[in-house]
Amino acid sequence: KEEKKKRNLTMPTFPALKNDLLLRAARGEQVERTPVWAMRQAGRYLPEFRESRKKGDFFTLCRTPELACEVTLQPLERFELDAAIIFSDILVVPQALGMTVEMLEAKGPHFPTPLNTPEDLQKLNPAVDVDAALGYVFDAITLTRQRLDGRVPLIGFCGGPWTLMAYMIEGGGSKFFSKAKVCGRNGSTAHIKFPLFFWFEFRDGCTPILKNHCNFST
Repeated sequence: KEEKKKRNLTMPTFPALKNDLLLRAARGEQVERTPVWAMRQAGRYLPEFRESRKKGDFFTLCRTPELACEVTLQPLERFELDAAIIFSDILVVPQALGMTVEMLEAKGPHFPTPLNTPEDLQKLNPAVDVDAALGYVFDAITLTRQRLDGRVPLIGFCGGPWTLMAYMIEGGGSKFFSKAKVCGRNGSTAHIKFPLFFWFEFRDGCTPILKNHCNFST
């Protein structure tokens, strides 16, 4: 029986970083100016991004390393920024766990079959093969680092457990997250295990943890 091919975990070689302003600021070092970058740096405000969207829907862009790299680099061609932000989404993790997630125009993320009962937890994949389910993230990051040629650092990101759980239970965005809060308080979600993995396989970068809904967790 042929053994499954595993990802090469050897650190790729990347060009030396030419602009480390953001990293120095993140370490609390003295910097000559405030580093500039923006949340949702690649997006619909860019005509070139709208052209890229014609090649596939939102998650197709996320899952296609060449396209994810393309849109990640677009803002840097227009603005003098001190970082690039990898084009992806925190909800690729629930997808890896086996849930269907759609990105609806003018509405945002949508789970056709959210977690409605404790029994629904049995539908989640308890042992995610990160290479198989999320390898495209690593590939997009490696390709983008190569194309950046050391110009600026690359920022990755991930969703905090409560934020991911809230989406998985509510089925999308919510104003009060009442369903998620009830499940959290009665312990229904205590055994959800989120795959922990590095969103970047390089040293010159940083990874904010997005905890958008932590204010609803009490």
